[in-house]
Amino acid sequence: MGELGITGLVRGKARRTTIPADQAERPADLVGREFCAPAPNRLWVADLTYVRTWSGWVYAAFVIDVYSRMVVGWQVATHLRTDLALDALEMAIWRRSHDSGADLSQLVHHSDRGVQYLAIRYTERLADAGAVASVGSRGDSYDNALAESFNGLFKAELIRRYGPWKGVDDVELATLEYLDWYNHRRLHTACGDVPPAEYEAIYYRHQQAALTAAQTK
Repeated sequence: MGELGITGLVRGKARRTTIPADQAERPADLVGREFCAPAPNRLWVADLTYVRTWSGWVYAAFVIDVYSRMVVGWQVATHLRTDLALDALEMAIWRRSHDSGADLSQLVHHSDRGVQYLAIRYTERLADAGAVASVGSRGDSYDNALAESFNGLFKAELIRRYGPWKGVDDVELATLEYLDWYNHRRLHTACGDVPPAEYEAIYYRHQQAALTAAQTK
């Protein structure tokens, strides 16, 4: 990862930061701990994590595409309000809709039952994008295991390795650089030992080749 010289590390234990919501009506768990997807933009997982800095706590929100393990949206802030998670979601929707013209009508968005993800503004934004919300059971990290796993990786490969951190600006810049490395250069065993961006590129090349072959018959 360029200036930071990031390389893969063994992860430490992850920790939850979301506050369980008390609403009676919640989306069902549509994932059932089966974190697999047949294509990009079929299943996203989202979660929050924390970073201790000299200036106080900083929080990071991530949205991850399960198919490729690509981080498609993220945000860093000094608060845990809904805006933190919503900004990460907005980035994910914008990048997928505008950069690749992706159709999100088959998307399931999975999270834990934190208040940020069950807020009306958040669920309405998912509905506006055509996505379906899914949430795991309260207090069970296994119901959002893939997102929790990424948080542990983020903490091990960046936060603990290159800290201590001065404040939010420090963390934000380092996170930007880390995610560029993670998405485009870090090898993932779940993706056939290629980076997430390359794994998605391979998928779309195969789709285009199949379409071309069908049109020439």
